[in-house]
Amino acid sequence: MLQRYSVHLILLTLGGLITYMAYEELLGLYTLSVMMFMGVNIILSSSLNLVNGYMGEFSCGHAGFMCVGAYVSSLLGVWLFAKDKVFGAPLLDPEYAIYAFPLLILIGGVAAALAGLLVAVPSYKTRGDYLAIITIAANYIIISTIENIGVIGGSRGFMGMKRVISSMEDIAELPWMPIWVFIFTVACVWVLRRYVSSTFGKGVSAICQDEVAAEIMSVNTNKIKTITFMLSSGLAGIGGGLFAYIIGYVNPGSFTILKSTEVLVMVYLGGMGSLSGSVMSAMLFTVLLEVMRPLGILKWVVIPLMLVIMMQFRPEGIMGRRELGDIFPRLKRFYRFK
Repeated sequence: MLQRYSVHLILLTLGGLITYMAYEELLGLYTLSVMMFMGVNIILSSSLNLVNGYMGEFSCGHAGFMCVGAYVSSLLGVWLFAKDKVFGAPLLDPEYAIYAFPLLILIGGVAAALAGLLVAVPSYKTRGDYLAIITIAANYIIISTIENIGVIGGSRGFMGMKRVISSMEDIAELPWMPIWVFIFTVACVWVLRRYVSSTFGKGVSAICQDEVAAEIMSVNTNKIKTITFMLSSGLAGIGGGLFAYIIGYVNPGSFTILKSTEVLVMVYLGGMGSLSGSVMSAMLFTVLLEVMRPLGILKWVVIPLMLVIMMQFRPEGIMGRRELGDIFPRLKRFYRFK
């Protein structure tokens, strides 16, 4: 029994430890911010790996769906629970923000999943470079649309999310953002793990191997592509919502093609079709960005150079298509699904 729930106990212990250290201010604001961005990057890299790795497609516009989730969650939260010069007085009592916050993030994810249909439908007939062009176009469409909506700040951006967080802290003085980031990160990885291990997940792998053969074997490729794209973009929207509330400010310039490229780097660094690799690469990439911050703009020379070198000597990435359980078989007993 203890072995079966060991992963749950480890996660609960880790979450409790982070909460305690943040509450007692044993972790500085900078360290806490890096850890939260690490969680957001885990969500982004794992969700994109679902499409680019497990399904074998080539999506390059993940930041666009992240942007949708960030803006929908932010606008909804400020409208409902914070006084703002755009929306005026809050629609609901701010004390309810502590209960509604998970719903705000999930609604942002649902909005991003619906936006994912922009990619899912064209993906029926396109693959490879053509799909990459479509996803890049979708990214630019989303960014350009938001930049031209003046009521929500346009290119200047939108703020006010810190007041929503303050409302939660007024009810219970806890480090709410680290708590929510940890919960959503674990939940997103768990959902992806269950999905790729399910019957639908086997269909995703079949499409990656040979789409024509999968259709011959009665795999509904259009349905699987639609669900997979929507799940991937929806999780990106959840990551975007968390990102917006961590910073307290959201701007279309934060979700350009450069952000999509960062997520692609994390996916290929960890290994295509490896959920463990995505988690590890997201953590490593976040730390690398912070370590190389003193280099300024030069870090965007050093990091791509490191990636080029890695592609030369280990093109499959850190994990390849393997999981930690494939390298350490004894780990499988702790998380195998019954």
